[in-house]
Amino acid sequence: ARGPGSGAGRGEGAGAASPSPRAASFYIDAAPPPAATTCGRDAAGSRRDEAAPRAQTGGREQSAALAVDAQPTESEKEIYNQVNVVLKDAEGILEDLQSYRGAGHEIREAIQHPNDEKLQEKAWGAVVPLVGKLKKFYEFSQRLEAGLRGLLGALTSTPYSPTQHLEREQALAKQFAEILHFTLRFDELKMTNPAIQNDFSYYRRTLSRMRINNVPAEGENEVNNELANRMSLFYAEATPMLKTLSDATTKFVSENKNLPIENTTDCLSTMASVCRVMLETPEYRSRFTNEETVSFCLRVMVGVIILYDHVHPVGAFAKTSKIDMKGCIKVLKDQPPNSVEGLLNALRYTTKHLNDETTSKQIKSMLQ
Repeated sequence: ARGPGSGAGRGEGAGAASPSPRAASFYIDAAPPPAATTCGRDAAGSRRDEAAPRAQTGGREQSAALAVDAQPTESEKEIYNQVNVVLKDAEGILEDLQSYRGAGHEIREAIQHPNDEKLQEKAWGAVVPLVGKLKKFYEFSQRLEAGLRGLLGALTSTPYSPTQHLEREQALAKQFAEILHFTLRFDELKMTNPAIQNDFSYYRRTLSRMRINNVPAEGENEVNNELANRMSLFYAEATPMLKTLSDATTKFVSENKNLPIENTTDCLSTMASVCRVMLETPEYRSRFTNEETVSFCLRVMVGVIILYDHVHPVGAFAKTSKIDMKGCIKVLKDQPPNSVEGLLNALRYTTKHLNDETTSKQIKSMLQ
């Protein structure tokens, strides 16, 4: 079996991109209570284990059991609690999105029979509550963005290195990963649901027509024109949550000019490498008791790659990148195709530098 540090040197830079067994083990112990799913729940490695990363499997598993409900340290608590309030609503948002069926039938009937007032009212009555849901999703993206910025501030501050931060602030690193996991899941669901944009377009067209005819619009107060414009831009994106996070990360870097950009990019590349190592190393992979844990790690890995590619001046695909892109793509390609097509598409279509001339032909062909 390959060692946890294998994969270094295949286009990876020094330091953050090449996790040692210790670096690979710090992260997977930061797991939430059993109800949630993270990289850490059924893999190994606790803080005690870091001192002896070559400990026997049995000892490590015993140690991991002690750390499975790791709580935030005193210094983490303020930000952890703020982000936790947001993350508590994440599963409900995903459930609402998954069950979103749209008002396609009512809208078609109304358009085909423009003079039938009952059908117009029926379509409007079906669309208004759906737009309320879309508003809730959009507002959640703003809350998520604020949470991400708080975590970035904590995980990139001086004087610690990215690996030291992720070892010291395991609970915050776990939350960062959970935000990325949510983001990729949300965007996967949104991508496969054209009803969202159809419903919102119909809502805006109908509202505009009602204003021209001076018809009072029930529900207009809920989504005013300014908010509707912002929501339109949000839902026009193929991956709206990911766009929100990448914009927030870029803004964080530009607003914190006293903070070296490497503090942010190295944090992202370290997380990508840790996920890759856990997925490609049999020693760790064998401890994943269900496919949800694998999916979690894959989504987090892809999420941090995309953020890195948007924030780093030359991106994730350059030869100088601290992310082993060939290794990460190989890990994705080694999964059942139907389970990772959305993630491969995210790399193909939402990264910034894939089509740069400096990107190797091998990487481009791997993603074709």
